[in-house]
Amino acid sequence: MAQQKSFPKKWIGIGIVVLLFLIVVATIWGSYNSLVRLNQGVDSSWANVETQYQRRIDLIPNLVNVVESYAQFERELITNVTAIRSQWQTAQTPEQQVNAANQFESAISKLLLISENYPELKASEQFRALQDNLVETENMISVARTRYNEAVRQYNTATKVFPSNMIAGWFGFSERTYFQSRPGAENAPVVDLNV
Repeated sequence: MAQQKSFPKKWIGIGIVVLLFLIVVATIWGSYNSLVRLNQGVDSSWANVETQYQRRIDLIPNLVNVVESYAQFERELITNVTAIRSQWQTAQTPEQQVNAANQFESAISKLLLISENYPELKASEQFRALQDNLVETENMISVARTRYNEAVRQYNTATKVFPSNMIAGWFGFSERTYFQSRPGAENAPVVDLNV
């Protein structure tokens, strides 16, 4: 009877160490790549928010020109809308852009409320078309913000769960900020035409 060769125990030990090493490397690699994809998703979602903000900003000169032709004495509000538009375009950070966008929303709301006092303006086909475009843009901004916050939630969750939280710490993946409305955004703007 032939004697079977036994596999040396040392090779089994080396195999186990190599297998454990490969599992650790695969976990780090997978977590890192997942964090990179989620981070890119947040950046892409923010770019979509910026795109919708830019669409709104691009509509404003036309809206201002139409309103200005009917409402000459509302010069201060029109000047304010124009200044905020410039502020948004020169903003350097997402936080500055959100701040300018929030100011812009308030000013646009006031501009549209003031337009209620000008029946000729409300009847203008050009104004109605611009107003419809603005409403559509506001809806698209809302959707883009929601998607951005969802991307941030997924990314932030990945930076907090084990084992990707360790990988996030090692490679500098830090928590991202959710989009938040300005305080008092739930209240309708007050327009006092008697001032």
